[in-house]
Amino acid sequence: MEGAQILLTAGLLLLLGDFVATFGYHVPEHVFGKFHGLVHHSPRRSFVCYAIQHRQPIALIDGFLSAFPYFVFIPWLWTLSPWGVGLGLGLAELHVIWRHRFSPPRPRPVWLTKLCWAFGITTPERHQIHHQNGNRAFGDIFAFYGRPAEWWLKYLRSLKKRYRATCR
Repeated sequence: MEGAQILLTAGLLLLLGDFVATFGYHVPEHVFGKFHGLVHHSPRRSFVCYAIQHRQPIALIDGFLSAFPYFVFIPWLWTLSPWGVGLGLGLAELHVIWRHRFSPPRPRPVWLTKLCWAFGITTPERHQIHHQNGNRAFGDIFAFYGRPAEWWLKYLRSLKKRYRATCR
């Protein structure tokens, strides 16, 4: 029973955190902000190079804002399972590192790719699509948030366009 509760808590943290991060921060930042695109999607700049090598720690704000939606659920999920919260946060961080490995030194095992597809988990290949075209392949952890996020992106852009038209 304890093991199931740990897994359930970790799964809830990942599902809820990715949902809020995608629809509450990531997509709106693509529409209304410039910072995320500058730091994370610029073709001439990598995040590591920008944040660390050029000593621009302000770039870490984007990382914090992306992680904050996961932190919001910690107090509630902690009551279900502190170990599950720890597991969920650990898996989320490992996934961040993994999905940014666009050119791994060895090919990924076929079983892992099939497992990712079965659970709707974003692979490095899918995440690279988002880096190449910021209008596609949303959902940092879960690929099934991609289509609704693209709709949300279009809707927010239409709101921004209408707002600008009424303010002129």
